[in-house]
Amino acid sequence: MQPFVKHTGIAAPLRISNVDTDMLIPKQYLKTIKRTGLGANLFDELRFEPDGSEKPDFVLNRDRYRKAEILIAGPNFGCGSSREHAPWALLDYGIRCVIAPSFADIFFNNCFKNGILPVVLPQEQIDILMQETENAANPVFTVDLERQEITRPTGNEVFTFEVDGFRKHCLLNGLDDIGLTLEKATSIDRYEAARATQAPWLERGTQVA
Repeated sequence: MQPFVKHTGIAAPLRISNVDTDMLIPKQYLKTIKRTGLGANLFDELRFEPDGSEKPDFVLNRDRYRKAEILIAGPNFGCGSSREHAPWALLDYGIRCVIAPSFADIFFNNCFKNGILPVVLPQEQIDILMQETENAANPVFTVDLERQEITRPTGNEVFTFEVDGFRKHCLLNGLDDIGLTLEKATSIDRYEAARATQAPWLERGTQVA
């Protein structure tokens, strides 16, 4: 998993509440188990007309935000189903951080497992950030996970955020569930070697004398 330490990028204001996982990536694109290729259909029904042409009013279709890597969103982001394709689609598009007043629990957890940092801020700070993304000449923000700070394009005071210590460790070091297990590989090998000696009948194919 790609680590997240500090990220600087264009932020886009998504002034929509209750963005559900079907809005993020509609069900007809869930036939794949690959984590790549889904970004082309991120926000499909919001981004595209039925004929495939772009909807000019959608924020990510505006030249200013087309290369956005940070989303400033409304409350309850990621609600709906538990599909992990939703963070996959965001990441494949290039989104590394979503900042919102609240998130759906499963989506929030899935973000950490896929290298995306979800940041919870009070609504009044979200309103300020959205305004700045629209007013700043260059809406570039820096999200620093180590310092737990968001640097704003206006040069005003940084906003700080809270993050669980264990999740922070995993994201800083690029550790998903497999990575966490592999961190313990030496201990696992030592345990299995000891068990093979102490309880050989548990080993596959071992015959009890």
